[in-house]
Amino acid sequence: MQTTTNSLVTVSEMLPEHYPQVQDIYAHGIATHNATLETTAPGWEEWDNKHMKSCRFVALTEAGAVAGWAALTPVSGRCVYRGVAEDSVYIHPAHKGQGLGKLLLQRLVEASEREGVWTLQAGILKENQASIKLHGQCGFRVVGIRERLGQLHGQWRDVCLMERRSNITGL
Repeated sequence: MQTTTNSLVTVSEMLPEHYPQVQDIYAHGIATHNATLETTAPGWEEWDNKHMKSCRFVALTEAGAVAGWAALTPVSGRCVYRGVAEDSVYIHPAHKGQGLGKLLLQRLVEASEREGVWTLQAGILKENQASIKLHGQCGFRVVGIRERLGQLHGQWRDVCLMERRSNITGL
């Protein structure tokens, strides 16, 4: 297992035993109404089946607590899109502003390229300027705004579609 360390956390592969804390962080994101259109964090089995097994990471504090997580979801089951995935990055509210999102997203980009992913995409609610900025810092560009893409609590929401093309994979 490859790990990345900064002075605050160690980034390592997500294990099933991390999921209760991952689920809690996801629930915090859901509660902001600006992180996702989802309204509940799924159980482990549903989450595990949806996400790529090789591209999921946690940022662990020195005490072993999960401070944030990142993972990839394939955008399609069709073989022609096997190199396209959507990222998710969530940071616990107590650990925001410490650079963990960037650390996790950079690690996710590196892992995705090793796995043959040539395009990463992110669908970010338009109001989530922190996530849009983070993705821009990690090489993503805005493709466009998908207006009224989904509803959250009866209100239509616009989604900023961003993508990052690999300079290594898929050339």
